[in-house]
Amino acid sequence: MAKRFGEKPVFADVSFRLARGEAVALVGANGTGKSTLLRCLMGLIPASSGSVHLLGQQTNAATGRQLRALRAQVGLVSQKHNLVPRLSVLSNVVHGLLGKHPGLRHWSHSLAPHASRVAAMSALERVGLADFANRRADRLSGGQSQRVAIARAIVGTPSVLFADEPCASLDPSAGEDVMELFFRLVRDEGVSVVFTSHNIEHALRYGDRVLGLAQGRLRLDATAVSLSAADLRGLYD
Repeated sequence: MAKRFGEKPVFADVSFRLARGEAVALVGANGTGKSTLLRCLMGLIPASSGSVHLLGQQTNAATGRQLRALRAQVGLVSQKHNLVPRLSVLSNVVHGLLGKHPGLRHWSHSLAPHASRVAAMSALERVGLADFANRRADRLSGGQSQRVAIARAIVGTPSVLFADEPCASLDPSAGEDVMELFFRLVRDEGVSVVFTSHNIEHALRYGDRVLGLAQGRLRLDATAVSLSAADLRGLYD
């Protein structure tokens, strides 16, 4: 797979498989295309050449309806929490069901069906924020906001989770808490996950496998247990 914007190449010759229940860390310096690669994998933007197969669907050949059905099986956690500030925590988590149930009923928890509210509360319980369900999202700390974003990502019981620098906006302590929580949930549910990180220790600790992007190519694809921090630092030279 390759991606370019106009005449500017981002990456080329990227090819890998993601196993069921596997956690893959995607590392590399700023500007190497990690976030762009995630967006291609999710079908949010098209690859310039090659193909992407996700959950049995070739995303670059899928219709709009097929892509919507595919995205309903995928969760996303990003460094920007993208919560709606004026809405409650519970309503923000209910938004995670919009892929499966588009429409106004899943814009607010007060309009959502009972089953959706129960699912959202269950997701909040799993991230330890059930007591914050009625709090406005703009009254949360950074760590709490990211936990809500995780609850929103898992409420629809996705088969695959993508996480783009999930701890980049958090202090080290909150970042560790979020990573531990995130991957405990992943392991419990057997979800496949691809996450980007600048934190080498996180990549080695939480990834089963590590992919390294550098100079527009996939320069590394190895199991985390076979690597050291020194192996990954070479990608940033």
